[in-house]
Amino acid sequence: MKITVCIGSSCHIKGSRRVVEELQRLIAEHQLGQKVDLSGTLCIGQCQLGVCVTVDGKPFSVSADAVTEFFNENILSLIHNNEKETKEWK
Repeated sequence: MKITVCIGSSCHIKGSRRVVEELQRLIAEHQLGQKVDLSGTLCIGQCQLGVCVTVDGKPFSVSADAVTEFFNENILSLIHNNEKETKEWK
């Protein structure tokens, strides 16, 4: 899974550094380092979204205060669903 956080000036002002730090913490806490590729990128042209985060190319607006909720709903759930589907195919 590829997660990209915009670190352009608009998103930086809106807290992208805190979003990155919290995502790093959550990825480590859930031992997902082998399954998640987290990176930063310059402006992706979605400034109206606030801190723009993409998960496998799909854009989301994430505030620094809502990272845990975003992670649980959009990252953990997707990883668990993918693992479940993989087990069902075996």
